[in-house]
Amino acid sequence: MSALLTLCVLLLPLATPGQGAQRWEPCTDLRPLDLLAEAVPLHSAMGGVRTVQVQGVWGLQLQAAAPRAVSFPASRIFFRCDLFPEEFSIVMTLKCPHLTPKRHEYLLSVLAEDADALLLGLRYSLARLHFLFLRQDAAGAWQTRVSFRSPALADGQWHTLVLAVSAGSFSLTTDCGLPVDVAADVPFPATLSVGGARFFIGSRKRAKGLFTGLVRQLVLLPGADATPRLCPSRDARLAVLAIPQVLQDLAGRPEDNEVLKYPYETDLKVTLGSQPPCTKVEAGQFWLDVSRKGLYLCVGGKWVSVLAAKEKLDYVEEHQRLPTHSETLGIEVFRIPEVGLFAAAANRKATSAIYKWTAGRFVAYQSIRTHQAQSWRHFIIGKQIFLAVANFAPNDRGQEFSVIYKWSARRQKFTPYQRISTHSARDWEAFQVDGEHFLAVANHREGDNHNVDSVIYKWNPQTRLFEANQTIATSGAYDWEFFTVGPYSFLAVANTFNGTSTRVHSHLYIWLVGSFRLFQSFLTFGAADWEVFRIGERLFLAVANSHSYDVEMQAQNDSYVINSVIYELNVTAQTFVKFQDIPTCSALDWEFFSVGEDYFLVVANSFDGSTFLVNSIIYRWQGYEGFVAAHSLPTFGCRDWEAFSTPAGSYLIYSSAKEPLSRVLRLRTG
Repeated sequence: MSALLTLCVLLLPLATPGQGAQRWEPCTDLRPLDLLAEAVPLHSAMGGVRTVQVQGVWGLQLQAAAPRAVSFPASRIFFRCDLFPEEFSIVMTLKCPHLTPKRHEYLLSVLAEDADALLLGLRYSLARLHFLFLRQDAAGAWQTRVSFRSPALADGQWHTLVLAVSAGSFSLTTDCGLPVDVAADVPFPATLSVGGARFFIGSRKRAKGLFTGLVRQLVLLPGADATPRLCPSRDARLAVLAIPQVLQDLAGRPEDNEVLKYPYETDLKVTLGSQPPCTKVEAGQFWLDVSRKGLYLCVGGKWVSVLAAKEKLDYVEEHQRLPTHSETLGIEVFRIPEVGLFAAAANRKATSAIYKWTAGRFVAYQSIRTHQAQSWRHFIIGKQIFLAVANFAPNDRGQEFSVIYKWSARRQKFTPYQRISTHSARDWEAFQVDGEHFLAVANHREGDNHNVDSVIYKWNPQTRLFEANQTIATSGAYDWEFFTVGPYSFLAVANTFNGTSTRVHSHLYIWLVGSFRLFQSFLTFGAADWEVFRIGERLFLAVANSHSYDVEMQAQNDSYVINSVIYELNVTAQTFVKFQDIPTCSALDWEFFSVGEDYFLVVANSFDGSTFLVNSIIYRWQGYEGFVAAHSLPTFGCRDWEAFSTPAGSYLIYSSAKEPLSRVLRLRTG
């Protein structure tokens, strides 16, 4: 059992207060349940089930098998009770056939065998993907259908789909793209019993409606949306949550197959030089990238890595000096599908700017009026793309508010969407819990009072606006950081100053019964940033401490040179414990990134007590040694770091709070 799954089990009592010794347990394990592996055991003879390789990828062809042969009783995975989870996701990797307009095929069905009633099903047609489920109440039982427009699955390619269900919210994500959300009038039932039921893979227990394509992955994940586990992915069409062992054993080796045989001899053509086109003409050809020491195969219009040298960070070089309107307090790098890569700069003066990555450089794209902007936050709701700015100062009329902007596909610009009253806002954090969208603002102070409430706003699908949902008392709040552990959601706040001292507690909250509740407190010193990251199954939380100051004590020259701290989640103790102290110079930000198989943390050192010209440090993960300094980067008043990648390579960008100039650095690998 993984560390994260263990935490889920340990924390379950917290979600059911007052239950005493009778602890609630889910009907099935809260782990990915490989439905395909249950129906097609590794060492069992399955008549009619064939393994087929297409485009270099193995899948199962089920159409020649008897429907009952590719099925299993629900009790095999629902071993504690008979209730299907109210919140879950289903992950499918498929190569779908082209169907006639009136034909439909079942990908999955759950049937009550005594009555032959369909309790749950996934059905595919030429134009739509249908999710079916049985709904019961005092008036009787009826079947409900939630339909998604078919995302062009019958194009001869492999695709990975994630169907996420949470009460009345249904979402379909294809190949790690933008999710398609459907709010149904009838929610998924909280008490759908699967007692005496049976799972059928690729059918509805009948010969009619058999799935005639190939299936590679079919996984049920109770209690969570699987999308964050899969995406982003190097190959989104083949993103993996769980693949049956029978297919894993075939990966990479051609074998005799009762349908196909693959010869060992073939013509081989290898292209050298810069990246050539990959079209149907080049299909099956190789390209040798001498500069990156990689060998690639043209498959399905993409160059797929076959053999590549492991990337190692060699050195860092300056790539671009980016003049800004004024000093920059924060940088947000984000992508807009089919448009490009952008960077939003939060500038101290009256205008902030958005830059677009063009020909290997950031160039000015749009200017937006702001009021001592501190940070930007990019987020997506359905197909809508938003950008929120945290304004620190009031406008010319003395009004204090921050603004949410929405991307206009027609104008190709961000336009004002909603104004929200804030108090010296430092940061926005966007996140989802149980399928609902939230925004948390870090209110730093109101006048001279730093002990003010920060606010969590919730998206209202009816009004299409954010509305106040919860207030949390904060002390000079500087940053919010959201993350999940299994089915649990957490939100950390960095408190900086309580009016007399920077020696204050920052807090970690857990989402329970519809609101965030205090989970753990950390003693911090002018905390300016939280950064959460994972290395393998280990979860870490790093705080950037900026200043040790107390009005009752005379400030020392080295009060800015203090330790920032990395904490690690201890699953057994159900708490974060100190993992490593790192000396920093008024640290204002941490940024985690990876190069190849190596992990790094870069800190924004801003001031050492006498000068803003101090080195920021890149630390490399060294396992038992923790993080060890690897690269020292000269910076001036460094405020924020962002890591990003393009097809040309990997980069870091940092903003300066002391000069109107940001810098883009390129990570050179060897």
